[in-house]
Amino acid sequence: MGNTRPLPQPATASAGRQRPRSTSRARRYLKRTAVTLAVIALIAVIGIAALWVATPSASEATQLAQNQAKQHGIAYPGPPVPANFARPLVATEDKRFYSEPGVDILAVGRVVWAKLTGGTDQGGATLEQQLAKLLYTPTQSSGFKVELKQVVLAFKLNAAYSKSQLLDLYAEVAYYGHGYYGLEQASCGYFGHPATELTITQGAMLAGVVNAPSVDDPINDPVNARQRLEHVIGRMVAVGYLTEAQAARALSAGLGLVPRAQAGC
Repeated sequence: MGNTRPLPQPATASAGRQRPRSTSRARRYLKRTAVTLAVIALIAVIGIAALWVATPSASEATQLAQNQAKQHGIAYPGPPVPANFARPLVATEDKRFYSEPGVDILAVGRVVWAKLTGGTDQGGATLEQQLAKLLYTPTQSSGFKVELKQVVLAFKLNAAYSKSQLLDLYAEVAYYGHGYYGLEQASCGYFGHPATELTITQGAMLAGVVNAPSVDDPINDPVNARQRLEHVIGRMVAVGYLTEAQAARALSAGLGLVPRAQAGC
């Protein structure tokens, strides 16, 4: 009896003691992550609520657009936006325009997370956010606070106006290069006819040029302008606005630019 040694413990008992510690660590990690996300969400909600009160009303948008039109010497309101401009604009700048609430929530989330973690993801501005910038913050430098203001204004604009009205406002205040403000003036200036007569190719060019008029200038930099046109047409195919055959025809068609002396409608 004195020489009896204790029996070795089964290996399963040791493994059984390890599992709870591993599971406990995973639970603590998930809990900390959930709390962190909840705090970030709460801060975002409080910030947006404060900005909602502090930012101007969406009802001011039409007056601001009218003031800009007067400043640039164009008629207000302009004609309704034709499909040959609306489709390439939406396809290129904001493919979820007709379904989103003025803001791409996922893109905004990426921007907020990047700012909090020191990342570089800038997300993508919706057409409403771009319109908010054009109308309410045209002279303000970009920055996180300004971008948040534009996000809140985008929500307000989306709640106050129909999608077609938003497109009309955007087309009216956008700059198209060569001193052309508003879609009608741009169409008359570049092509010598009103916007209602824009071809698919011409509409795609104008939709592409608003992003960077001095870079994608079809007159002074036709190479860049052509690359931008191909990108816009490609986006129209990607979202289903054009077939491959229609895209090929659009890219083979001439732009129909008129000399400056012949510009006008």
